[in-house]
Amino acid sequence: MMHILYIALLACSLAACSQAKNQQKENTTVSQAVPQTNTPTFDADSAYTYVENQVKFGPRVPNTQAHKDCGNYLASELRRFGAKVYEQEATLTAYDNTGLEAKNIIGSYNPDSDKRILLFAHWDSRPYSDEDPDPANHHKPIDGADDGGSGVGVLLEIARQLSITNPGIGVDIIFFDAEDYGVPEFSRNKYNEPTSTTWCLGSQFWAKNPHIPNYKAEFGILLDMVGSKNAVFYKEMTSMRYAARYVDEVWNTARNLGYGKYFINANGGGVTDDHEFVIEGRNIPCLDIINYSEDGFGWYWHTQKDNMDNIDRETLKAVGQTVLEVIYNRQKK
Repeated sequence: MMHILYIALLACSLAACSQAKNQQKENTTVSQAVPQTNTPTFDADSAYTYVENQVKFGPRVPNTQAHKDCGNYLASELRRFGAKVYEQEATLTAYDNTGLEAKNIIGSYNPDSDKRILLFAHWDSRPYSDEDPDPANHHKPIDGADDGGSGVGVLLEIARQLSITNPGIGVDIIFFDAEDYGVPEFSRNKYNEPTSTTWCLGSQFWAKNPHIPNYKAEFGILLDMVGSKNAVFYKEMTSMRYAARYVDEVWNTARNLGYGKYFINANGGGVTDDHEFVIEGRNIPCLDIINYSEDGFGWYWHTQKDNMDNIDRETLKAVGQTVLEVIYNRQKK
C-alpha cells in the first residue's frame, strides 16, 4: 500500500512539474511576443534645475544681456546633448516698432530620418507685468519661470535623454524667441486692428524661413506653462481642430501613465500661441500642452509672481514623462 501510494505521489509530482515547466515556457513566449518600450525615465530634478538656470540669468527679454547669455546657454546645452544645432538670428519688429534682436535655437536628433516629431517652446520672457494687481509693476519684466522657463526646462531634459537613448526617429527641438512681446494691456486701446500677430514673432519668422528648406514633421507638440503647482491641461481648441488624433494620443498616454489629474479629458478654450503659426505656415498638425482653461491662465500669469516658487517637480514629471513616452512609442507605429 505504501509502495503504491509513493508511485502515485511521484506521478502527480512529475505531472505538476511538467505542467509548471510548460506554463513557464508559455509565459516566456508571451512575454517575448509583447513589444517592450525603451522609454527612459524623465528626471524632474534635472528639469527643475534647467528652469532655475534660466531664471538666474534674469528676465530673458530681447535686446538685454540676460537674453543673450541665456540664448548662448541653451544652444550650448543642446550641443552638449548631441544635437545638431542651428541658431537662427533675425531682427524682428515688435508692436511698437522696436527692433528685437531675436534668435530661434534648433536642436535636431537623427537629422537624416524622414520620420520626425517637432517639440517646441518659447524661451523669452515677458517685458511687462501687465496683469499684475499693482499698476506700479506693469512696466517691469517678469522672471518667466513658468511662462517660458518650464517648457524649455522640460525640453532640455528630454534632449538629455535623447542623447542617452536613441529614439529611433527624428526629433527636432525648437526654442522660439520673441513669443511674449505682444501688445500689453495698458496699450491695447491704442490699436484698432487685431493684435494676435504681435505675439509669437519667432515662430512666425521660422514658419516662413524654416532652418531646413521644406521642413516637415508628422506632428508637433508645444509646451507652454507646464511647470506650476496644480496645473491642468485641457484639450486646447486649435489643437483639437488641426491635430485631434495626436491630442488624444498624448492625453491617453498621460492617463495610462497615471497623470490623468493633470491632463483633463475635456475641451478647453483656444489661445494664440506658437502652434498656430507652425500649423498655418508649415501645415504641420500641432497641439499645445498649456495650463489654460476657459477661466483663463494661472493667477501669477504676466505678474511679478511668475517665479520659481510656482515650479513643481511633479508637474514637470507628468509632462516630461508623457512626451517621452509618445516619442519612444512612435518607432512602433
